[in-house]
Parts: sequence; C-alpha cells; structure tokens
Amino acid sequence: MPSILITGIGLLAQAFFSARTLVQWILSERARKVLSPTLFWVLSLCGSALLALYGWLRQDFAVVAGQMVSYYVYVWNLHIKRVSMSGFVWAALILFPVVAMAFVAGHWEAFIADFLMRSDIPRWLLICGTFGQLLLTLRFVYQWLYSSKRGQSELPSGFWWLSLFGASIVFGYGVMRSDIVLMLGQGFGLVVYVRNIILGRQE
Repeated sequence: MPSILITGIGLLAQAFFSARTLVQWILSERARKVLSPTLFWVLSLCGSALLALYGWLRQDFAVVAGQMVSYYVYVWNLHIKRVSMSGFVWAALILFPVVAMAFVAGHWEAFIADFLMRSDIPRWLLICGTFGQLLLTLRFVYQWLYSSKRGQSELPSGFWWLSLFGASIVFGYGVMRSDIVLMLGQGFGLVVYVRNIILGRQE
C-alpha cells in the first residue's frame, strides 16, 4: 500500500481522536467540570480501529498494542451509557479485535519478525514507545474501574495524569521515528489533558 495512503489513514484516526478531545474539552468548559460525553466514546472507537490499522500497515507494535485493550473500554462506556445499537452491531464491535488476534495467532512467526525484530527500530525505542502506549491504555483501564464502581461513565483526574505522561512519551517516540501522525495527535492532546487536570482541581 502506498505510504501516502497509510499516512492518510493515520491522520484520519488522529482526526477522530482530536475531535473527541475537542468535544470533551468544549463541553467541559461550558459545564465548568470534567464531563464524559457519549460522542467522546463514539469518536474514540472510530479512531481506535483506524489507528490499529495504521499501526498494522506500518508494522509498529507500539501503536497496535496500544489499541487492543482501550478498544474494549470504549465499547463498555458506550454500553454503560445505553447507546442504542442493534445486536449485530454490538457483536461486530466485540468480535473485531478477536478476529484480528486470531489472524495474528495464525501468523505469529511473521508477526514477531515484522513487528518485534525490526532492525530499523532500536530495541530501546520500541520499548519506550510501547511503554507510552501502555500508559495511554492503562488510563482507560483505570477509567473503566473507576466508572464501574460508580455505575456511570466518568473521566477522573487520574485518567488525565496518565494521559499526560503517556502522551509525552509517545510524542517523543513519534519525534524519534519521524512519525507525523503520532506527533500531531499527541501534541494537541497534551494541551487538553493539562486543562482537564486544572478543571478537576477547581471542582
């Protein structure tokens, strides 16, 4: 696939992520408190699927790994918010990563060679990028646990702190890899994460 098309997919994914951040930011500023709007999770789900595809086409383990867990947290938040969708759509959303993992399992040797043993990416850099993505994933695990206890979808201050640290690392990873998609996506998010931390303290 042409590299310009792959970059286009990545930029579209980050457009969804930037849009979710912008929506959440605007609505929170209006309410003067941190909100968890439904549209935030819909845009998250779209962006996650596209960014996973982008990471796969670029053979970037850090990007792909970062989307696997958070994807299901997005689905859970849509469920807890009682978003109306047909049973077929819910089943498709749930099975999408499962099918992808089944494909990887059937081609695990090629996956390890192409994604984990690349000579053009230093091992330390791959570990660093994966750690940053892990933090960005853990923020959604934390959000899920926090919201589950309260029975409603919320975005607590810990979510934004994890976002800030994870995004900073992934931004640096993007700079080292000259990945404009990661740099643009995480650079915009850093501003909003800081603002949500401030809003959370004001509450």
